Amino acid sequence: MKTTLTSKKAKTKPGAAKGRSAASGTRIEKDSMGEMRVPSRAYYGAQTARAIENFPISGLRFPPSFIRMLGLLKWAASRVNGELGIIDASVSKAIAEAAREVAENKLDDHFPIDIFQTGSGTSTNMNANEVIANRAAEIAAKKRYQVKNIHPNDHVNQGQSSNDVIPTTIHLATIDAMVNRLLPGLRHLHRALSDKSKAFASVIKIGRTHLQDATPIALGQEFSGYARQVELAISRVEHVIPVVGELAIGGTAVGTGLNTHADFARRVVAQLVSETGFPLTEAKNHFEAQGAQDALVEASGALKTVAVSLTKIANDIRWLGSGPRCGLGEIRLPETQPGSSIMPGKVNPVICESVLQVAAHVIGNDLTITLGGQGSVFELNMMLPVMGHNILQSTELLATSSENLASRCIEGIEVDEERCRILIEQSLAMCTSLAPVIGYDNAAALAKEAYRTGKTVREVAIAKKVLPAERLDQLLDPAQMTRPRPKASRKSPL
Repeated sequence: MKTTLTSKKAKTKPGAAKGRSAASGTRIEKDSMGEMRVPSRAYYGAQTARAIENFPISGLRFPPSFIRMLGLLKWAASRVNGELGIIDASVSKAIAEAAREVAENKLDDHFPIDIFQTGSGTSTNMNANEVIANRAAEIAAKKRYQVKNIHPNDHVNQGQSSNDVIPTTIHLATIDAMVNRLLPGLRHLHRALSDKSKAFASVIKIGRTHLQDATPIALGQEFSGYARQVELAISRVEHVIPVVGELAIGGTAVGTGLNTHADFARRVVAQLVSETGFPLTEAKNHFEAQGAQDALVEASGALKTVAVSLTKIANDIRWLGSGPRCGLGEIRLPETQPGSSIMPGKVNPVICESVLQVAAHVIGNDLTITLGGQGSVFELNMMLPVMGHNILQSTELLATSSENLASRCIEGIEVDEERCRILIEQSLAMCTSLAPVIGYDNAAALAKEAYRTGKTVREVAIAKKVLPAERLDQLLDPAQMTRPRPKASRKSPL
């Protein structure tokens, strides 16, 4: 493969080069299978061009987060190869500079390969190798490094294989997305829910089970449950980060480390830790790290659980805010946009609805990742690109929807205390606190009569004089029903 570009405009991003005629906008590149025409301004080469032709499937690409971590991995590898004397110091330096540009997302337009490609991600690894080799050659010429040749395989891919590079990159990008996107979003949501839990601590409302009236609960208690769900979601994500932090790099083709220096993996991981601060380690067993992708399946399972938690929270909130006059209407959601093209004045719980759609998508992604994990056969998983794409997409969607739910919905929620009070008084479940005193059957009879007559449990109980008025008021105090009675001290039998 050529290592310098024939076009004088090679430094320009290649977006405008698409569709140009062969005569004016392409160059000839060679690989082990022969010649290929490549856009003249593209940094990639023949293998990438073949992959573009072979996989015109979906238009889906690896996201910038993946490309960033792929560049960072190539940067670390080039530095280590230079330090170990495996490649010339000037070559190492030029490759590192080019790889750093990839890691800074300056060359994203040069990564055009579809997600649905070779199951190992070899096409994308070679895409990176070609881009970095060509850009490194350009840098070397400009800075007059003593470099005669930079080869995508012999130099950029030195000590590596697609089979350890791609899973390592997926793991790095997943951790990056969790640490810098998902966890901040979840923490914001947790703060917002915790703040509302405290603000609504004194608001008593009716509880509901089976979508039927149940005993009273404080709105703050209800929101404390939501806050705890998100707190546990944060814990689940934090738990899987070091699991995903075991990296396959150094295993090369099948986990044996063929053609790589004994210190290569350890030193690359050290470079990555120094650069990112992530809890990264070399895989304890490279055969497991490349032959299976259980860590990604586990991480996706954690994301699915987060999605289920957000479903519960978003669903409850839209129900609590239903109305405004003919629904539950216990809380008022922020008005974000008109809700109907035909019904004037209608406002819908659109933020909650967007979260529910995200959750459904994440759960679907998890199924693909689970099936992808079953694509591990002997020494290699063969569904790495789609697993990588889906876990990164799930992480980003959960991050943005959590942030959006917190800022555009939770933080602006208000409570209708009068509505909460009215619904409690009308609830037939108020009879529950009478059962220990007058008996279950008598309490049930009160509830049935209240329902039949349209009266409240309190009104029926007063009319029947089942208890003295003072005792009745004490038992039917909604606030008391939300506070568990203190445990009686047990006297010693001696």
